[in-house]
Amino acid sequence: MRADSFASRVVAAAARPTRPWLRITVSPRVSRFLIAAGAHPAPAQRGTDLRNAALSGAYLRRVDLGGEDMTCADLRGADLNGADLNGADLTWAHLTGADLRGANLNGADLGGADLRGADLGGADLRGANLNRAHLAGADLTRAQLDGADLTYADLTGAHLTRAWLDGADLTNADLTQADLHHAMLIGAHLARADLSGADLDGAHLSRADLTDTGLGAAHLADADLQGADLRVAGLQGAILTNAQLNGADLGGADLTRANLRFANLNAADLTRADLHRADLIGANLTRANLTGANLRHSMLIRGHLRHATLIGADLTDANLNGADLTGADLTDADLADARLGEADLADVLWSDYTTWPQAMAKAMKARSEEVRPGVWRVVGSGNSGSGIDAPLTPIR
Repeated sequence: MRADSFASRVVAAAARPTRPWLRITVSPRVSRFLIAAGAHPAPAQRGTDLRNAALSGAYLRRVDLGGEDMTCADLRGADLNGADLNGADLTWAHLTGADLRGANLNGADLGGADLRGADLGGADLRGANLNRAHLAGADLTRAQLDGADLTYADLTGAHLTRAWLDGADLTNADLTQADLHHAMLIGAHLARADLSGADLDGAHLSRADLTDTGLGAAHLADADLQGADLRVAGLQGAILTNAQLNGADLGGADLTRANLRFANLNAADLTRADLHRADLIGANLTRANLTGANLRHSMLIRGHLRHATLIGADLTDANLNGADLTGADLTDADLADARLGEADLADVLWSDYTTWPQAMAKAMKARSEEVRPGVWRVVGSGNSGSGIDAPLTPIR
């Protein structure tokens, strides 16, 4: 830059001591140049009517627009990085591709706003209204959305890595293919939301409401779902390896072909859940309630089912090799063609209506004592099944 050039003179003027009486109006390009040199953007004038304002591509970085009415404003591609929009009314505003990184949108009204492809990384959206907002493909990485209203919002393919959504309301929201890995969703409301194919690996969803939520093919490996409500949720083909589901309610949930290897389902409620062809190898189902559950062709190899309730469960052709069923209740359960090699059946309860694999039926009767009419408890003799493929039980 030449010392006598126009640009050098502008920079020199902008770098002089602050003169609050000097105000100039320039183009967005020149304003960026001046601010970089040390000039300050003019604060928004309170009471200015910004409804339907044409501010597409405007440079509004760090501008104070708190509480302003910007209903239906055109802010497409605007630079609002670090702007103060606390409590602003941005209902139906056009913010596609806008830069809102680190912006303060606490309590702002963004109902119906178009934020497709916008960058909201690290933005403060606590308590904001985003009802029916369009956020497809938006970047909300590490954004704070605690207590925000995202009901019916479109978050298809949105990036919410490590975002804070504790207590947020995402009822009926569309989160198909969204990236939520390691996101905080403790106590969040996700009833009837669509999370098909979403990445929730390592996410924190304890006590979350996921009733009737679509989670087909979702990734939930290592996710914390303790005490979550997943009644009638659709988890077909979902990946839940090592997930924490202890105390979760999965009554009537569809877990067909789900991968639950080594998942913790201690004391979980899986009443009438569909686990057809589910992979439960090494899973912890201690004291889980599987009454009426469909476990046909499921893999329960080395599964932990101590004191689990399997009344009326369908275990046809299930693989229970090496499983621990100590004290489990198999009353009226169907184990036709199930594989039980080296399974521990000590103290298992079963009834006259329990169906054992054909080769085991007589052996199980010989190993059991009747505790009440039609109900039996396995005690066994340790070696009575040596000639058949039936599990041995300890001598009592």
